[in-house]
Amino acid sequence: MPLLTLPNPGALALSLRAKALVFEDPRSQAILDRIRQLSPSDATLLVTGETGTGKELVARHIHALSHRRGRPFVAVNCGAWSESLVESELFGHEKGAFTGATTSKAGWFEAADGGTLFLDEIGDLSLPLQVKLLRVLQEREVVRLGSRQPIPIDVRLIAATNVDLEEAVTARKFREDLFYRLNVATLSLPPLRERPGDILPLARYFVDLYAQRLGSAPAALTAEAAARLLEHPWPGNIRELENAIHHALLVCKGHQITVADLRLTALQPRTATLPPPSDRGGDRWAADVDSQSQVRPTQQAASLEGALLALFEQNLPNLHEQIEETIIRTAYRYCDRNQLQTARLLGISRNIVRARLAQFGELARYRAARGGAAAAAFGRGEARSPSRAPETT
Repeated sequence: MPLLTLPNPGALALSLRAKALVFEDPRSQAILDRIRQLSPSDATLLVTGETGTGKELVARHIHALSHRRGRPFVAVNCGAWSESLVESELFGHEKGAFTGATTSKAGWFEAADGGTLFLDEIGDLSLPLQVKLLRVLQEREVVRLGSRQPIPIDVRLIAATNVDLEEAVTARKFREDLFYRLNVATLSLPPLRERPGDILPLARYFVDLYAQRLGSAPAALTAEAAARLLEHPWPGNIRELENAIHHALLVCKGHQITVADLRLTALQPRTATLPPPSDRGGDRWAADVDSQSQVRPTQQAASLEGALLALFEQNLPNLHEQIEETIIRTAYRYCDRNQLQTARLLGISRNIVRARLAQFGELARYRAARGGAAAAAFGRGEARSPSRAPETT
């Protein structure tokens, strides 16, 4: 059985990444064939797929099959840093380039020189950074912050995302020229529910992995438990399966995993999409889907569509920006001004939420309101309350 794992997967108990990937299902075998086709090339590769489908594992395997396998493989999550740090992390900086830059530091492009650079969640990059990334890819050189001296690089770039970049381009959230630069070769990873032949082999792998870590004998799946695993839609994909097996091993009795031992989420995969432009109108727009991904109209969708059509009739300027601001601002207040919860609610990164709130002036208004309230309380001689206002971060 072809099996891919991260280096030292046992040390990654808290990792959010998929730690293993098998190729038993026919769709997975087709992916493995395509990986072998793309690996010898130095062409930029764009890997797409839902969160937890194993995009980094695929990138590592492509690197291992390429002529660069003896050189570095560097994996970077573009959403892991704040806007102020990501440029320095990617491209490096010179001593004194900014406050706190006490020494010069090479960026991830330089660190991956001669090898492969994997940029995960590339759709989270801001538009200004997308411009700089495009230049690096075009010129094959980087310029550190605080320097004017270009540094040549020899890197194969593999980018990954769980969002539709074509839709992001249409929404002006992603640069069209960068999209074409990345979209040289593509690899789409289907979700786990669409490759059921991989579910039980992965489950057995995780049973063995966690039994070894827990110091117990491997447990067996009952027929009912195996059938339940095959029926589950796996919105969290491989990482959700791993967590389910880990939990089952903690609570199972007699080295046998039953249906009662499986703690499976009731969440459903995100399958709702906007229909083609020709279908957007009247009562044809629908909300989410059933198990067959069939679009069905709902009262909420019809109400929302009616509101949008009314706005379209007014021919307002910058309509998309106004709608986006309303959505993010409303979600932010609904989540008690918690940026992390807002990001989870909207299905976008926290960096994007923070950048948009700053752009809309929401953070400045909230801080000003807090400052005014504190000053008023001080003027009235009120004692400072030990309670805290809702976090804005």
